[in-house]
Amino acid sequence: MRTLILVCLGGFAAQLVDGGLGMGFGATSTTFLIALAGIGPAQASAVVHTAELGTTLASGISHWKFGNVDWKVVLFLGGPGAVGSFLGATVLARISTEAARPITAAILLVIGMNLLWRFSRFAPQKFGSRPHHPGFLGGLGFFGGFIDATGGGGWGPVTTSTLLTLGRTEPRRVVGTVNTAEFLVTAAAVLGFVLGLWEDLAAHFVLVFALLVGGVIAAPIAAWLVNRMNTVILGAAVGTLLVLLNVGVVAQVFGMGGETVWLLQAITLAAGIGASLMGWMRMQKQILRSRGSSDVQASCAA
Repeated sequence: MRTLILVCLGGFAAQLVDGGLGMGFGATSTTFLIALAGIGPAQASAVVHTAELGTTLASGISHWKFGNVDWKVVLFLGGPGAVGSFLGATVLARISTEAARPITAAILLVIGMNLLWRFSRFAPQKFGSRPHHPGFLGGLGFFGGFIDATGGGGWGPVTTSTLLTLGRTEPRRVVGTVNTAEFLVTAAAVLGFVLGLWEDLAAHFVLVFALLVGGVIAAPIAAWLVNRMNTVILGAAVGTLLVLLNVGVVAQVFGMGGETVWLLQAITLAAGIGASLMGWMRMQKQILRSRGSSDVQASCAA
């Protein structure tokens, strides 16, 4: 019973992060399950994706209610994502992606650092001026879905970070759209897991339920939170989370571990907080300048 309560709390925490930042549920929940329930990575991935059927649906509805969803992008991103996810969970499930993991982690690490740098140097942007090409969204969705199904998580880090880096869409709408499209990706992955890991899913159904309860409770809270978060702080938080999730993997390639990884993560957290503050201060200065210009123009008109 104690394990189930902890898994439920883990699902709540994972969905709060995922619904607020557009990533983190798969990686966080898989880690919780392996540590608390003692199940293998493949079984943990199947349990997480099955629970996500409910959490992504609740998250998508919540983000839609708060106006955080671009439905056209959901279709272009989620459709190919579902195909990639199904292939990753069935036909290609037995192919190990461990060899490619450090490369993927290094790419995401660079993207995270770029987000931190960009949002620390706040500059006014006109979002939505150039829509994303459907072909680009399709390729991004397919790759994100495949990585997500084979690795127990990765849809958010791949898709959210890429769309944020391009800077064409408001961060809150990126997060809401990616979370909503994830329902299609999750449904396809679960179909694949049902075909290949039905016995494991049936044996661990109670873990699915515990994760689901915690995630569904957190979903509307996260959607409300992202709708009210400052754009700069939201972007910097996503960058910080990306670096935190991947710096350890990259460090291990160079033979680092233990205390060194903890130190790098602590530095990352401090840098993320600093980037958020710098970006927020720049934004406030821009707001004051804009108000000053408006006041001058009003005085001249009078």
